[in-house]
Amino acid sequence: MSEYALTVLGPERDAAAAVCILAHGRGGSPADMARLAAALDAPEVRFLLPGAPGGTWYPEGFMAPFAANEPWLGRSLANHAALIDGIVASGYPAQRIVLGGFSQGACLTAETLVRLPHRYGGALILTGGLIGPPGTTWPAPPALAGTPVYLTGSETDPHVPPERSRETLQVLRDSGAAVEARIFAARPHVITQEELVRARALLRAAAGAPAP
Repeated sequence: MSEYALTVLGPERDAAAAVCILAHGRGGSPADMARLAAALDAPEVRFLLPGAPGGTWYPEGFMAPFAANEPWLGRSLANHAALIDGIVASGYPAQRIVLGGFSQGACLTAETLVRLPHRYGGALILTGGLIGPPGTTWPAPPALAGTPVYLTGSETDPHVPPERSRETLQVLRDSGAAVEARIFAARPHVITQEELVRARALLRAAAGAPAP
């Protein structure tokens, strides 16, 4: 997995209350997620910011046929799984791990949830959804039961159709995850202040810190 970059921010492993993986969007980089991590204002959290080769986790749209995105999608999912496995092996329970991302990174996050289910500390799906062409069905793994999820989207988003946001919401709720969803009526392809506030609360809860 040497082609995937990794930036680490925050306290040393033994001093962190939780670990958060943040995946960037298409054309983005770990530097984008470093700015998001700073805005989340969680000094007790260790952030792992992976970087995709060429800034793209997979080349086509997330609703393209699976074959069109392979082998890149499989490699990116495997890289994510290796990060999670490494965190658990270092002594953190899954309940102290938060998975998150924006746009293409949010899609990678959602797909990781159903392919590598645990009772995580939380998930931040900031304008993204499960991966696959129209008509795809996904498992609703019971291992996700109780996982707090914050999922967002927009009725006017040009990249993530609101119908896929709602499909993702339903799959995760069917799994037993505790999903809070916010589908904005009209919002550009950005992370809003409202989303930052809700994401910060989820992250603090996973770290065991009281909400402000």
